[in-house]
Amino acid sequence: MKLRGIIFDLYGTLIDIHTNEDSEEIYRAVSHFLTYQGIHLDRGEVRSVYYQIVEEQRREQREKYPEFEAVEVWREFIRRNPGGSGLLPSAKLKQLPLFLAEMYRGISRERLELYPGVKKVLDELKTHFRLAVVTDGQAAWVLPEMQAVGIASYFNPIVISSDHGFRKPDGRLMQKALSGINLKGEEVLFVGNDMYRDIFGARQLGLKTVFFPSNQGLQEMAGVEPDRVIREFSELPRAIRGLGWR
Repeated sequence: MKLRGIIFDLYGTLIDIHTNEDSEEIYRAVSHFLTYQGIHLDRGEVRSVYYQIVEEQRREQREKYPEFEAVEVWREFIRRNPGGSGLLPSAKLKQLPLFLAEMYRGISRERLELYPGVKKVLDELKTHFRLAVVTDGQAAWVLPEMQAVGIASYFNPIVISSDHGFRKPDGRLMQKALSGINLKGEEVLFVGNDMYRDIFGARQLGLKTVFFPSNQGLQEMAGVEPDRVIREFSELPRAIRGLGWR
């Protein structure tokens, strides 16, 4: 069957990102900011409560591969530690969870850039294929970061795990992307950097796969073989031609 669509993983495949959630600067800055809003917690308390709520969210999902939702984490954080937040204007209080989620990401993020050749390849592929993204990530972060590196407009749909409560390799995320581009699995190629979450997951739905072993992700998995392997992103069009695209 003719190849008509390509679904991409995002982080580690298109975007080279590095974050450090262990940085004490995150929790120190959040603590200072919350104090200004009348919520008095030290950085250790901020960190402890944050991770407690994240784990509670994951357990409550009752999924094999559970996902949390960052904005909801901070909303619950404020509910449990209201302090003087009740004195804030309602509009500000409503926006506070999103602001805290963005602040957390902004401080933890140490690198955000495209892998070499990504935009040139996407420019070539967009005229021939329907393009989509399936990513494990947070909606509050994914879209702004895709816009920051200039690739958000290439993809429709953009399927984000935090919107659904589960992560790859759960096939339901891939199925949502297939439905979004209105194609069958055998008409679509998946490009990813993690042998389990990406390649294994995509193969379960009958997609052909290209593995990009970048500086992130699981590099090997027993019994799992991609259809093609590329070492540089610029090699992707040639790999696709090897799968029958002319």
